Parts: sequence; structure tokens; C-alpha cells
Amino acid sequence: MGSLFSFTVFFFLAVQCCWCLTSPKKTYIVHMKHHNKPSIYPTHRDWYTANLQSLTADSDPLLYSYNDAYNGFAASLDEEQAQELLRSEDVLGVYEETVYQLHTTRTPQFLGLERETGLWEGHTAQDLNQASYDVIVGVLDTGVWPESPSFADTGMPEIPARWRGQCETGPDFSPSLCNKKLIGARSFSRGFHMASGNGAREKEPASPRDRDGHGTHTASTAAGSHVANASLLGYASGTARGMAPTARVAVYKVCWTDGCFASDILAGMDRAIQDGVDVLSLSLGGGSAPYFRDTIAVGAFAAVARGILVSCSAGNSGPEKASLANVAPWIMTVGAGTLDRDFPAFAVLGNRKKFSGVSLYSGTGMGTEPVGLVYNKGLNQSGSICMPGSLDPGLVRGKVVVCDRGINARVEKGKVVRDAGGVGMILANTEASGEELVADSHLLPAVAVGRIVGDQIRKYASSDPNPTAVLSFRGTVLNVRPSPVVAAFSSRGPNMVTRQILKPDVIGPGVNILAGWSEAIGPSGLADDTRKTQFNIMSGTSMSCPHISGLAALLKAAHPEWSPSAIKSALMTTAYVHDNTKSPLRDAAGGAFSTPWAHGAGHVNPHRALSPGLVYDASTRDYIKFLCSLDYTPDHIQLIVKRHGVNCTTKFSDPGQLNYPSFSILFGGKKVVRYTRTLTNVGEAGSVYNVTVDAPSTVGVTVRPTRLVFGKVGERQRYTVTFVSKKPAGGDSGRYAFGSIMWSNAQHQVRSPVAFSWTLL
Repeated sequence: MGSLFSFTVFFFLAVQCCWCLTSPKKTYIVHMKHHNKPSIYPTHRDWYTANLQSLTADSDPLLYSYNDAYNGFAASLDEEQAQELLRSEDVLGVYEETVYQLHTTRTPQFLGLERETGLWEGHTAQDLNQASYDVIVGVLDTGVWPESPSFADTGMPEIPARWRGQCETGPDFSPSLCNKKLIGARSFSRGFHMASGNGAREKEPASPRDRDGHGTHTASTAAGSHVANASLLGYASGTARGMAPTARVAVYKVCWTDGCFASDILAGMDRAIQDGVDVLSLSLGGGSAPYFRDTIAVGAFAAVARGILVSCSAGNSGPEKASLANVAPWIMTVGAGTLDRDFPAFAVLGNRKKFSGVSLYSGTGMGTEPVGLVYNKGLNQSGSICMPGSLDPGLVRGKVVVCDRGINARVEKGKVVRDAGGVGMILANTEASGEELVADSHLLPAVAVGRIVGDQIRKYASSDPNPTAVLSFRGTVLNVRPSPVVAAFSSRGPNMVTRQILKPDVIGPGVNILAGWSEAIGPSGLADDTRKTQFNIMSGTSMSCPHISGLAALLKAAHPEWSPSAIKSALMTTAYVHDNTKSPLRDAAGGAFSTPWAHGAGHVNPHRALSPGLVYDASTRDYIKFLCSLDYTPDHIQLIVKRHGVNCTTKFSDPGQLNYPSFSILFGGKKVVRYTRTLTNVGEAGSVYNVTVDAPSTVGVTVRPTRLVFGKVGERQRYTVTFVSKKPAGGDSGRYAFGSIMWSNAQHQVRSPVAFSWTLL
């Protein structure tokens, strides 16, 4: 897989059968009336098995029996059997499985985690590391390469006694590979094997071992140990470490060569909850869907109800609006930004113009002599984007080829050029990717450039009678300005599942991130890349998500009594919205200022999050009131909350009444929207906060009261905000706008972004 992973929901056929009389088997997830289990069955699994035996003569159609994450099971059934199950009074729903896809160092220093001073209310980094020994981060991904130095356990104390997890045996995995750092490694493959047929086990054995690299990268980003002299083939050299380097890691392999199957994901979440993780990190997702049809949202609700924070990637479908995934309000939804580190490379053209770009190419280079430059010299219309088989070797051999970014993987384009005889590549952005530059470990000399530069190079290559180019590489540079910048690929709001909940929640580092890697695959991820490396540089919201998962682990260590909602609030309300040039955050897609639909509350700031002053807390009961306000059926709500007879007599009149750390105001046909929020004092006793409002001219905002006084730690105070639209009926002065509400004193600034919408999109 490439560094940026496609992000689409697929419904799959488990078996293709053209001439069968019976319909093919598929995986179905069955929602049962949990409380209906007859007493003659010792366990729910026995009951589920009996239900299935009445339908089919198959020896064992049951794939998984779920306990905590879901009331029900997954089974291999044909369509008629699924329909028959649905007619049972004990069954609430039968759902065909969904396939999710992966969303594919200086980071700790960039985030300020290497500084020793003022980290946690008078405590030192050593205190925080000590407390982190008791925190367990669960990562659902492609598994782990346990031999990676990122999982060394030097100096770590005994595993917490409360831990109930284990390391499984596999054809290529021994439990002895786990240690006091990597304390759990399990795999869940029945959904994958059911979908992929008999050859799946040969293609990828059922084992926690990571043969893709993605899972090792995300796990080590969240909680990898300190590793000195880490680099990718000389690039980004330095000490690599996770966000919570002394926290424990438990890995749940739920993603395979054909994707991440819902039944496997649910089984992994179910097991992680039982094992006793404190944080769950999922760098994967599908398209937007109602919460009761979203496997990750359902599993995450069960986790959050047990005090586990769930952090998920927002997706890589930006800069398109309304492209988010994992938008449930009980999930931490993470977008991606850049670091202040770059890997400059240069293209010098025959007209003597020198253009800068980025690259992680590490070979001998192409020398200093210019060679011919070609663009769109292919055998078919896809020659400009360098699709496999599209280039004419007779026109490409010995030359540098300009390839448009898009459709196929960036590193694959380089392989296509190399296979056609090209000696170098200029990877040129188009309008979709704007000025965002993502560095890759190419197989041949290659430079990635932005759209503006790309347009100039394309014009030169197409118009000059004898165009030439030479490429050169400069290594690693630091202190890049401006940074952070919102990544163009990072998925955007608005949140189309619930418009009154602003998503994403925050952004974190997600472009050109160095972390641990699997030695089963080369750094480009291509099958014929024979290079081996212990570390790799990748980009995607897959990379930003585990940064936030690790930071959540630090907050859990510092404040073990905080709920997942309190931890999320601390990370959101302390996030910053200005870059290192003191300018408002910019968007790589077009270079203009970013908005909360792209960056949420802003870029995370760990130091401030450890001591936020105030938090917006929410309980399971609050989330149930939220669900009741969505007009879901009782069965749908029961599927999510896993309780019989959910009472919706006390529900929010509007989903936006949830005590969320941000605001999304949908006026629609209304002139006035009013919400009440509750703040809890987690700072000093006797704290006083005053409010500051930033709003567009088209909205009047009134906050009552304007001053909050907290006598004690843990005390709660409420305030009410009234938003009044000043736009004339039918006015066309913009369909959306943004602002903020901030409570502050000399020690703390507690900031909430506000998005205003006058139409559904």
C-alpha cells in the first residue's frame, strides 16, 4: 500500500458463483435481543450457535460471538438464511459486512514534548513517564513487527496486574516476541478469510505479524520507545520516539491485504475492551453512515462507556467538503497537518529555471548532466499520470518524465517510469492536491512539486523544442516556515451525519512522519522494492491519529480520573490556530487560511492540554440523550448503546445541545439557535474566567453569564449562548462562516471553535 490510502466503503461478495443454484455466502453481522436468551443456554454463544444450526447444515457458520462491543454475532450465510434470521423475534437487525480501508523524527520536539519545564502542573517529564507505565494503548491495524527497536522494553517495570490480554501464536509469530513494552498481539481474520476465499491463508497467514508496515508505523508513533540514530535511509536522522514512550502497546491485527473487514474490526474492539486497554487507536475508516450502521462508531460507544478513549483518523479524502469519516461525537476525529521539517529536492530545467520540491530518494542520483524531459508522451490517454503500461519506452528511455499526481500511488508512478526506461521523474501536483508536498522513498530519482511549479514545468516540457532537466537532492532541513499547514488530503467537514456536531476535532502531525516499519516490505510498499529499513516516512491521517492516541495516553497518565470526554475536551480547547509565523493556520489545498471544517479546534498542544483549566465533560447518559434527539428507532439506539428499553423521554430537543467542546450552528430556516454548555473546573480553586466572542458580522452572539466563578476544583458552571442570524431572507452573502468562544484568565485559555451554516451544504 502507498503512504496515502484510498478511503472508500465497499460492499463485497464473499464468493463469486455464476452457475450455483444457491446464492453465495457472505458475512453478515447480526444484532440480537441480548436479554431474550433462554436460560437453557449457558452462554450467548451457545444461543447464537443454536439459532444458526436451525438454518444451515454447515459445520460452523459462526465467525464471531461478540460480548462487549456489540450484542450479537457475525456469521457466514447466504441471502435466504439472512432473510430468515431477520424474521426471528430475537433478531433486531442483519447487516451485510462493510470493508474499511487504512488511512495512510521530529514530532515530539515539534509538539514540545522534549522540553522539561512546566510540563504538568509542577511535575517533570520523568513524573509523566513514570505514570505512563500504567497506561495501555490498543492499536487496531495491520499488526506489528515485534523485532522493531521501537518496542524495546529496556528499563520498563512489570506489566500492570490488571492486564488481561495476551500474545498469540502464529505461523510466523511467537508469544516470546512480546515483552514489557509490547504486551499484547492478537489477530482477527475470519471476516477476511471468508471474503477472500481459500487462498487467503496462503496469501497472509493468521498471525499478528505486520507484513504491510502501516500497523508498526502507527503503534510506534503512539507509544514507541526511544530509539537513537533512527532514520529512513539517512533521511530525518535523529531520535525516534512515540508520543507516550513509556506507555504499553497492545496490537490487534484487523487489516489484511484486501482491507479491514467490519466483523474483524468489531472482534478486535471487543477483545481490546475485555483485555483492559485505556486508549484505542484506529487509523482506518469508511464513508459516512448513520451511527447504527457504522461498525467503528458502535464499537467505540462500548469502549467509551467503559472509560476508554477512542481516537480515529478523519480520512484522506480532502480537500473535498463533507468527506469525513469516524464522526460520532464519542470518537476523537483527527485530521492532519505538516511538521516544521522538510526534505528538499530540486529540478533545474534547460531554460535555467530552478524549482524546489521534496523527495526521499536515497540512491546514487542521476549525475549533473541535463537529460531530455518529456510530458504526456504515452501510449494512451493515461500517459500524463503515468499509469502502468501507459508510457512509450521509445519516447521515455533515458529521460526525466513529468507525471501528474492522482489516481495511482505516487511511488508506483516512479516504478512505471523506471520500467519504461526513464531515469528520473518530476511528480507534479494538480488542482486537487494544490501546493501540498508529500515526500516518498522513490525507486528512481524523483522530485515532487506543487501545482504552480508543476504548471510551469508542464508548459516548458510541452512547448520547448528540446526540453531538458536535471534533479538533485538536499537531505533534511528543519524549522520550515510556515508550519503547521493543514494537509490537502485531510478530510473536511461539514459533518453530514450530524450537522450540529463540528468535525474534525483537531489536527496533528500527519505529513512525512518517521516511525517504525516492518522489514517484510520495502519503504515504498511496492512488491519489487527489495530495500530493508527499520523506519519509514509516511503521510496520511493514519499518521496523525496515533499522535493524538499517544497524547491521550499521556493525559490519562497525568489525570487517571478523567473521562474520555474530558481528555478530548482538554486536547480540543487548548489547541492552537496560528502557525510558527504567528499567522492563522493555512490550508495546503489552496494556500488560503484554513477553517474549522479543515482543522477543527486547531493543532494539538500537549503542554496546555495537560493543564486545560476547564473541560466540557459528557457521560454515556448524555450520548444517549443525543442519540434520542436524532429520531432513530428504539432498535437502532439499542444497537449502539447495548441496553434494553432505552428511555428517550428525556432527550435533547436538538443534537447540538450535547455538551461538546465546539459548536456547529445550523440556522436552516431558523433565525435563532440557543445552546447551554457546562464547564467543569479541573484547574485551581477560586478560578474566575471571562468570555471573549469572535463572530462574523452576519451573526449576533450573546453569552450569559459573561463571567464564571469556580470556588472549588471539580465545580461545574453553566452558560448559555444565543446565536442570531442577521442575514436577510434569501440573502446571498455566503452559506457558511466561522468564529470562536473563549473563556480565559491569566493561566488558561479555553477556546471553542464555532461553525455557522445557513444551508445543508
